[in-house]
Amino acid sequence: MRKTLAVLCLVLLPAVALAQTAPKSTAKPTAKNSKRLAPSAQKAVEENTPIEDEPGFVLSPEDLAVAGQVYVGEIPCELGASVRITPLKLDGFFLVATKGYRYRMHPVESRTGAVRLEDPKRGAMWLQLGNKSMLMSQKLGQRLADDCMNPAQKAVTEALKANPVPSILDAPTPLLPPAAPAAK
Repeated sequence: MRKTLAVLCLVLLPAVALAQTAPKSTAKPTAKNSKRLAPSAQKAVEENTPIEDEPGFVLSPEDLAVAGQVYVGEIPCELGASVRITPLKLDGFFLVATKGYRYRMHPVESRTGAVRLEDPKRGAMWLQLGNKSMLMSQKLGQRLADDCMNPAQKAVTEALKANPVPSILDAPTPLLPPAAPAAK
């Protein structure tokens, strides 16, 4: 009887130890351990994902004033790229799209006076200066489109080429020519 009990302990001891280990997870893979989609699949998902109409917050009068300065339409950029900016039904909101990326943006007050649109959910920003505009992805850490110019911005660029603004490092130019010495 003792021998049988000893044999049973030796046989059952590893089985008990294995039963105490964590079972393998049968849960669905999470975003961290799942494979990334191919770029073409990402583009298809992005293009077919609806952009909600209700933002969840209200724009201030200053933001609506900035929204009135946004250039809309198809804006050509460098390297053959282009950005399409379309106003949405809700005042002050825009759909900004380029080569497979779509963003629902709203104006954000800028200290420099530049027109700035942001999509905080998807991490993108449209920056519109006097002479050019650019679309940046903060999540990707890169510019998606640069040197974008509509006709008004092209005119500013040409004017700056014809009459460049002096650098702050240049010597100041005198306002009046030096006076001639008086005759004696």
